[in-house]
Amino acid sequence: MPSPRPVILDGDPGLDDAVAWLLALASPELEVLALSTVHGNVGLPLTTRNAGVVLALAGPAGEGVPYGAGADQPLVVAETTAASIHGASGLPASDLPEPLRAPESEHAVHALIRRARARPGEITLIASGPLTNLALALRLAPELPGLLREVVWMGGSTAQGNRTAAAEANALSDPHAARIVFESGLRLSMVGLNVTMRCIATPERIHALRELGTRAGRVCAELLTFYAGVYRARYGLEGGALHDPLAVAAALRPELLDWQDMFVEVEVQPGPNLGRTVCDLYGVGGHAPNASVAVGVRHEAFFALLLERLATLP
Repeated sequence: MPSPRPVILDGDPGLDDAVAWLLALASPELEVLALSTVHGNVGLPLTTRNAGVVLALAGPAGEGVPYGAGADQPLVVAETTAASIHGASGLPASDLPEPLRAPESEHAVHALIRRARARPGEITLIASGPLTNLALALRLAPELPGLLREVVWMGGSTAQGNRTAAAEANALSDPHAARIVFESGLRLSMVGLNVTMRCIATPERIHALRELGTRAGRVCAELLTFYAGVYRARYGLEGGALHDPLAVAAALRPELLDWQDMFVEVEVQPGPNLGRTVCDLYGVGGHAPNASVAVGVRHEAFFALLLERLATLP
């Protein structure tokens, strides 16, 4: 069996981040080196606490995995949160453990640079929130594109937005950071709304999680039940979209998705298109591709993988 792929999980948990990170921690193909947190779904103190909660919830799979806090605000725009989607705490579930240890004192941006320099060409960063931490790391360590193996980001879209008509939430939360990342030369895979909105936590799928009979399964079912109410009211869907877990699955099993290399530009001008990921699907602009963009997904196989892995947690 090949050696596990070293990854750092960077995000803003947030309920679907929590499910995503549990998937990563439960997957033997991945060596989770650390969790790093950023502003986003809720404020940084809560996303950081929630990272500790996820590690405790993962049981032995979370033991010894460090976590640390990163950027508490975007580079330029005002901070926004998504408490209406994720609840005031970010993790609206009743049976949550307390974090077993405190976060690292080292800022997550410095920790990312340190780990990348220690293992050049090896580490994949799976980002499921605003890209502020990575943008800051690129400014402090311009050599980072040559040090990271890959970045897999849940964000953007080839089409519609969900925070505004044009922009997906992670892109809109820090569009300037996203633009820096897309212009950096990093090997970048984008898993956007055009595929994640096809991966719905239906009542049947939530029931399957609950039927695992484990604490992790019950918590995930409760989180996704909260999420479902919001998605029914806002989008008319029968459940919430599994945005962030699909990004982890893309790192685990890229063949679960269809990919297209294309040029992506992030709009940073104020106005109705702020945060839009402008995807040149047909190459009409003449620019060389700067990202591999997910354009299709096998959602049944993806959920089977999620269920299989979460079943291994306590």
